[in-house]
Formats: sequence, structure tokens, C-alpha cells
Amino acid sequence: MKFRKIILGAVAVLAVAGTAGWASLDKETRGLLATLPTNRDLLFWSQPQRDAAFRALDRLPVLAKARVVAAGATTSPLPPGPPLALPLDLDAYMAGQRSAALLILQGGKLRLERYGLGFEREGRWTSFSVAKSITSTLLGAAVRDGHIRSLDDKVSDYIREMKGSAYDDVSIRQLLTMSSGVGWNEDYADPQSDVARFNNHQPEEGVDSLVSYLRKLPRVAPPGTRWNYSTGETNLVGVLVARATGKPLATYLSEKIWVPAGMEQQATWLLSRTGQEISGCCIQAATRDMARFGRFILDGAASGGSPMVPDGWLAQATTSRMPIGQPGRGYGYQWWTYDDGSFAARGIFGQGIFIDPKRDLVIASNANWAGGAVDRVASASREDFYKAVQKAIDDERTGKPSGG
Repeated sequence: MKFRKIILGAVAVLAVAGTAGWASLDKETRGLLATLPTNRDLLFWSQPQRDAAFRALDRLPVLAKARVVAAGATTSPLPPGPPLALPLDLDAYMAGQRSAALLILQGGKLRLERYGLGFEREGRWTSFSVAKSITSTLLGAAVRDGHIRSLDDKVSDYIREMKGSAYDDVSIRQLLTMSSGVGWNEDYADPQSDVARFNNHQPEEGVDSLVSYLRKLPRVAPPGTRWNYSTGETNLVGVLVARATGKPLATYLSEKIWVPAGMEQQATWLLSRTGQEISGCCIQAATRDMARFGRFILDGAASGGSPMVPDGWLAQATTSRMPIGQPGRGYGYQWWTYDDGSFAARGIFGQGIFIDPKRDLVIASNANWAGGAVDRVASASREDFYKAVQKAIDDERTGKPSGG
């Protein structure tokens, strides 16, 4: 599975300069960033620098071009429930994950809320690719609102600059499932990869930088026949939604999710060089609000009985549309799926939202994995944690003792 990646248009950092941006950082963050990296890519920052920057990407002056995602006047409560008896050493698990935040919502109650790395409830942590699942939900809202006619429409129907490119034959559905068949290499270790070359791409006058790059890529497989992980294509989904709705994604996110779901804090969404929200990445939000997003999805992406997506959308989005070469797992509409009916949003360095409808369960987590963007040991440990939580809920329901 391809996870090593640069986040398009969002990972270049030169230095923290400018008194306003520096002054907005908390004391701990300023201290951790006292020795700045010389490398421009966050994948090569030191661990302490990541600890600080992940909670402040929208306040670093070089990356600080972001739009606010406004919250509403009413906050959805997270009523406390009885502590969940887990058959594991939670402190050891959080240390292994290098967890900044870990929340469990079950049955509409907050069963666990823990923080680490000096991060607190009031802070906002970057989402990385968890944003992909949010972008997918916004596309569903655009379909319901009538801005997008059908997922079988071609990408070029909405992004005219794609006429004549390999994307001229690609449907929105294939874009959502990362099965366009258009060539894309997301390996940052390869200096000739698309993610590496994209950073130096000079777009044509008046053309979005992402569109300018993607429309020159070759076709390598028939559309719909091959899954290939591509942050570039999620960013293209965001361009499509913004074109179709005529609104910035941050505004649409506020209208369709942030306000209806009762988020307690505003969020921010980082922008590309050409002023487009980086829809495959980079929403800065409170972990509690990410848990509320999971609850919103569990509730059918609806508020007050009013759905924000078409009938049947979530059933399609959160079940496997494409195989990914792992037993029992697949890929939906920008959601990672499991054969037991659960599904997840995932971001590099340990960001995640795990949702299990059968157990009325949401697990929201933020972290800074010690092993880097793709820490396979930490990733496997997190999967084991999800299973342990599921088992604890099952044991609770059947009256078994914890771990029994």
C-alpha cells in the first residue's frame, strides 16, 4: 500500500518568520521550534519539530494561507459515559503511538478522553489525509444539493481544462475511488515521482496549479480497473466540488458539516499556492470535533432529521468499491473499509477516525508516530487497539469480565 507521500502544496516550510505568526504560537511550540529544520519537507523534520508544528501549521507564516471553517452558535454535547474497561495498558499504548489525543465515543457517550505530547482539548491538530473522507462527504452534499448531476459524469464536465486529457474519460466515481487509471507516483523517496515534480511545476497562466499538472499525466490503465493511491486525485475532487458549488470548500464545509454537526471550535483549511483548499489534507481541528464528525457520519450525515447527502450515499461510500490487496479490507469513496462493516479515515503520522456502526462506536486519534509518516509497527498496534475496543464493548454487552 502506498502511504509515503508529500502533501501537495502543504509541506514546504522555509522558516518561521514574521512577528505576528511567531507571537501566536504557544510557549511550548515556540520552544520546540527554536531550532528550525533546513529541509523544506515535514517528512524530514525532527520529532520535536513535528510535535510543535502539527498543532500550529496554520500559524506558521510560510504555510499560514488558510481559510476559516466557521462553527455555529450551538455546540453538540459530548455527554460523559461510564469509563470503558479496556484489556490493555492504555498508558503504554499511548506512549507507543506518541498520542496527542485519543477519544472514544460509544452509544452517544464519551467513554474515553486522553491527551499527550502536551496537547490539550482546546488545541487543534492537523488532519493530514483524514481530510479525504471529509472531502468525499462534501461531494455527496454537492450531489444532494443538485450541483453535481451524477457520479457517472465525467471529470471534464466540471473542470473544463481537463478536456483532451487522460481525465476526459474518467468519471467522478472513479476519481472518488482512486481508480482513474491515470499514472501517478506518490513515492516521495523517488525524486522523479509526481509528488516531487509537482512541487516545482509552473502552471500555465490562469490555470490552477494542480489542474495544470494533472492534465498532462498519461493513462496507464483503463478507468475503473486499478486502484492507485493518489492525494493528487483527492485534491482534484476538491477542485471539482468548489467549481460545482461556486463556493470555497471551507465555506461549504462550514455550511454542510461544521455548523449542522455542532462543532465547538472553528477549524482552518490550508490553501495551495493558487488559493484552493488542499482537499486531500490539512484541516486543523479539535480532536473532539473530529469525533463529532464521526458521530455525524454514524447519524447518517444528518442534522435534525435533515440529511446532507443523498439516500444510500453512505452505504456506498463506506463499503469497498475497490480492492486494495489486503484481505478483509478495501477502499470506498475516500474511506478505508473493513469487511465487518466498520470503516476509517486515516492520515499519515497516526491521525485517524475509526467508525463501527454495529457497536455505535467512534474512535478519534491524533499522533506523531516515532517511526515517521508510515510507522508500520504503530499502525498495526492501532489496528489491535481498535479490535480491543470492539471486544471490550462486546464483553460489556454480554456481561463478560474485561478481557474475558
